[in-house]
Amino acid sequence: MYTVDINCDMGESFGAYKIGADEDILNYITSANIACGFHAGDPATMRKTVRLALDKGVGIGVHPGFQDLVGFGRREMKISPQEAYDITVYQIGSLYGFVKAEGGKLQHVKPHGALYNMAAKDIALSEAIAEAVYKIDPELILYGLAGSRLIDAGKNIGLRTAHEVFSDRTYQQDGSLTPRTNPHALITDPLEAVNQVITMIKKGKVHSLQGTDVSIQADTICIHGDGNGALEFAKKLSAALIEAGINQEKFSNSFHY
Repeated sequence: MYTVDINCDMGESFGAYKIGADEDILNYITSANIACGFHAGDPATMRKTVRLALDKGVGIGVHPGFQDLVGFGRREMKISPQEAYDITVYQIGSLYGFVKAEGGKLQHVKPHGALYNMAAKDIALSEAIAEAVYKIDPELILYGLAGSRLIDAGKNIGLRTAHEVFSDRTYQQDGSLTPRTNPHALITDPLEAVNQVITMIKKGKVHSLQGTDVSIQADTICIHGDGNGALEFAKKLSAALIEAGINQEKFSNSFHY
């Protein structure tokens, strides 16, 4: 029996602006990455999303990003490793407060957007983020792009790590995600996205835009909750995984020491 974690970015509403169908999507995922007010989210949204996740038995993760509401954290910013450490500590602390107040426990940390992609390739940034996570709580799991520098940094400092793959993104032949500036970055056909996920889990590979198969480890699958048809896709993916004999469980439960 194959087992995989399904994670989704959420808690991204801000003030009067609502993004995503968090309450409904929580029924079809096992882990939630909750925004902490830098790239999206606000205190009230954080509290509400934490409560919803706890009620659904979903693993709670911190989703730290760049302080860039206008760019939704998807624009690269030139920051030092020390700054990366500081913003990661700050955002983990902010969500930890709400989780603690609601009687829960943090499961993981997954950087967001441009910070995530930069840390996947930049050794110094990845080490700074891993250090921030480890110093707050060495029991936290670090989610990172499968096979990336961030995964290496987490392992090297002593953290449990989860190799993350994406259902709705295409890949380059070096295992990196196709940049969003590329018109072929997103997979818009739900069936194609589902098939990509099942292939990554069962065969440990993904077909790149360059036409080659790339080896990949799929511990956790990311689905996006802010796109058109996000809820319907979450339902389809969950059903398809069950049909394919793939169990869905939050990573902290499925991880073997």
